[in-house]
Amino acid sequence: MNRTALVVGVTGMAGYHSAIALRDKGFSVIGLARSRRYELPGVDHVYADVLEPESLRAALEGREITDLVFTTWQRQATEAENCRVNGAMLQNTLDVVCASNQLTHATLVTGLKHYLGPFEAYASAPADTPFREEQGRLPFQNFYYEQEDILFEAADRHSFTWSVHRPHTLIGYALGNAMNMGVTLAIYGSICRETGEPFVFPGSPEQWNGVTDLTDARLLGRHVAWSTSQAAGRNEAFNTVNGDVFRWRQMWPRVAAALGVEAAPYPGHPTPLQDRMGHADEVWARLVSEHGLQDYAASDLASWWHTDADLGRTVETFADMGKSRSLGFLDYQDSAQSFRDLFAELRAERIIPELTPTSTTSSTTSDTEVTA
Repeated sequence: MNRTALVVGVTGMAGYHSAIALRDKGFSVIGLARSRRYELPGVDHVYADVLEPESLRAALEGREITDLVFTTWQRQATEAENCRVNGAMLQNTLDVVCASNQLTHATLVTGLKHYLGPFEAYASAPADTPFREEQGRLPFQNFYYEQEDILFEAADRHSFTWSVHRPHTLIGYALGNAMNMGVTLAIYGSICRETGEPFVFPGSPEQWNGVTDLTDARLLGRHVAWSTSQAAGRNEAFNTVNGDVFRWRQMWPRVAAALGVEAAPYPGHPTPLQDRMGHADEVWARLVSEHGLQDYAASDLASWWHTDADLGRTVETFADMGKSRSLGFLDYQDSAQSFRDLFAELRAERIIPELTPTSTTSSTTSDTEVTA
């Protein structure tokens, strides 16, 4: 059977890498985005607003879809609005796809706020670590729960299978994404190299010293492709993390070395990027001109507020991958390498400046010392 996957949110990190993994696994892939940003080879790109059913119907008319991967979201002022808007986005997509296609499987990508709580009650009563899929829902309104319930009801009504993926902070290539810590740190580190400002870890003591993990967007894509194509992945929710754990006090020198900048001493308290990067667009315009970079503003690339939220948590956050391992997904990704690979790709695409030969030598030496 030929299978065609519709990836909603294809220009975001989760969608971009899910589309690549599904394409590489032999699926025909339709990538849906609200506007044209960049396109992936081998992917049929269409454009629609998932809040407008007529827009969706027009974009998908005549296309046979067997699998759905839903990765997009919009942040609203309250969690009630998050539930209403993000629930409607998924419901509209399912209604349109199921009306004209024989959907066999739908995958929903959410995240670890399933265990931490929504922005309004973030980490106020988190689940115990390591987070495990069988832990119950928290007693808060949460748009992830709303979307899951919409997915489960549609699966029952239309007789398709489902999977849910809960990644931690995503590290991977995508531009203009609200949740991209990796690109944000790349912009921050490049600005520090240019201005001589200290490359200070901006987060909380709890994150500096506590155990945490990350999700490489490439691993998420492979996990999505696995759950979409394997019987073991059907009707299951999965944590999706790299498989290693670390403390930011260990990781920060590695990130600094990969950016060719020295890691500054941690001051013992948060120093949020949102407060410190008001000059970022001005500095970045100079870097774009001097280094022949693609013409983006720093504010187009970096998401200071979201990185502040991730690194400013006051609770320990990491997830268990035992369920996936027991069902046959054995993939693993070294988290320090996730950063190094991302930064290399950003340089290759002329998003951030190349390292000078001096910086490259310094980076190699520093990372070797830290690793040892």
